[in-house]
Amino acid sequence: MEWIVLGFAVLVIFYLIAIYNKLVTLRNRFENAFSQIDVQLNRRYDLIPNLVETAKGYLKHERETLEAVIAARSQAVSASKSAASNPSDAASIQALMGAETALTGAMGRLFAVMESYPDLKANESMNRVMEELTTTENKIAFARQSFNDSVMFYNTYREQFPNNLVANNFSFKEAQLFEMEDQEARKPVKVSFN
Repeated sequence: MEWIVLGFAVLVIFYLIAIYNKLVTLRNRFENAFSQIDVQLNRRYDLIPNLVETAKGYLKHERETLEAVIAARSQAVSASKSAASNPSDAASIQALMGAETALTGAMGRLFAVMESYPDLKANESMNRVMEELTTTENKIAFARQSFNDSVMFYNTYREQFPNNLVANNFSFKEAQLFEMEDQEARKPVKVSFN
């Protein structure tokens, strides 16, 4: 009888270890998925100064719009660094979502202003930057989808019984999805000059 109880206890311990290891694997998977978003966001942040610099010569009377883009980019870069250092921190992800929403809004206003400058629309440098930005925006969308899928799988596994007992006892916190805050920001940034 003692062997049966001992055998059962060993099986339970191994089962709990397997749950713990699976939680670690899933957490690492969504953190890696976030790093893919981070790569694309940094690419986007690097393109924005080129866009602003090219537009400056044409948009001399639109200084406020250009400054809003630069300020929103700076805020997004800061939020991105914070989120990249700990993708498990829901507050950091939420701050990044807010900063990205503000940046998307500022970029949208810039593109709307740029539409009224035909010489800018015909500028070859501007067209190259816009093409790179469009490609980067698409990559961000795919990376965000992959991250959200990984987070959803992790959160679901974490909430299932008896996994939730292990998760709660070993501080596996719920992960935050990366979603845009408002409906307008969910739409991809239109960067075409056609």
